[in-house]
Amino acid sequence: MHRKHKLPQRLQVDSQLVWQVSAAAGELVPYRLVALLTAVQADGSLYTAAKSCDISYRHAWGLVQTAQQRLGVPLLLMKRGRGAELTPLGEKLVWANRRIQARIAPMLETLSSEIEAELRLVLQAAGAPLRLHASHGYAVERLVRELAEEGQGVELKYRSSQDAVAALQAGECELAGFHVPLGEFQPAIAANYAEHFDPALHRVVHVVTRRQGLMLAAGNPRRIYGVEDLARPEVRFVNRQPGSGTRLLLDKLLDKAAVAPQQVHGYEQAELTHAAVAAFIASGMADVGLGIETAARRFKLDFLPLQNERYFFLLHRDLLAHPVLQRILAILQSQQFRDAISELAGYDAAESGTVQTIAEAFAGVLPGM
Repeated sequence: MHRKHKLPQRLQVDSQLVWQVSAAAGELVPYRLVALLTAVQADGSLYTAAKSCDISYRHAWGLVQTAQQRLGVPLLLMKRGRGAELTPLGEKLVWANRRIQARIAPMLETLSSEIEAELRLVLQAAGAPLRLHASHGYAVERLVRELAEEGQGVELKYRSSQDAVAALQAGECELAGFHVPLGEFQPAIAANYAEHFDPALHRVVHVVTRRQGLMLAAGNPRRIYGVEDLARPEVRFVNRQPGSGTRLLLDKLLDKAAVAPQQVHGYEQAELTHAAVAAFIASGMADVGLGIETAARRFKLDFLPLQNERYFFLLHRDLLAHPVLQRILAILQSQQFRDAISELAGYDAAESGTVQTIAEAFAGVLPGM
């Protein structure tokens, strides 16, 4: 006899990254220590940090003491009135966590989305989800999170802009996220994607406009004031991966400044997201990278604005009638979404959710469209 079970209407897979440090004797540093040190860095107080982490002051002090005993070096410098500041090792542990999160989190988000889609198919809780292949961005993160909260998950895969639009043409996804700069570089960079466009069948949805620029080590100690400074031998650069929209923009900026890629120290050093580039610079491993302003501000870097760009979703026109796509448009057009995006440095959501033909979006930019 078979029993029918009510299938879940919502299913969401969340991945969490856990990394640990062990002393020479193999003793592990307490798992919650890094979160506590991060809170101390933000609050300047172990007492306040303990409250932020929802643990007692006694427990927090015990975590610090245990870690210091196992590592053999101090992590906190205590002040009167329970004020505290991190030692160099404490600072480095917080930095390591931020860099690991910046590099790995998008990969985990992609993996979670893929697993969730497979589980939904097995449970038959929903039909095949929409597949979104997209260049990484904070607005996309926000949109996917809102959809998941409503039980309207999409299968998300972060990849370069060029790979995303190529995947749509190949039938590997239904939505492709890519970005194109406004102004003088727009025709050349849009042309990189145009071979994958079908003007008759494809539509674009405007997601956001955002600001790209040079992310600089805090205080700009190398005195970098323009792209031409990347050619200086003492300047260490960190790049984005080949095929990314940001790397395409960099190449155009270098060409305009008459700087050859081989003149840029670190041109081949690549990270997969804006946050990972910012974390690399914040760690002291590079002086400068090209990226969006939000990432620079989150890692307390200086920022030199260079270029505004539009971020789009590319899709087949028939998809516009799909219920999930309709919900995506509703979210993008909502005041709640636009207010949230307006809090991101360098982001503008005034046109979010606008649907256009290829010819409308790139009028006067792409010949023959």
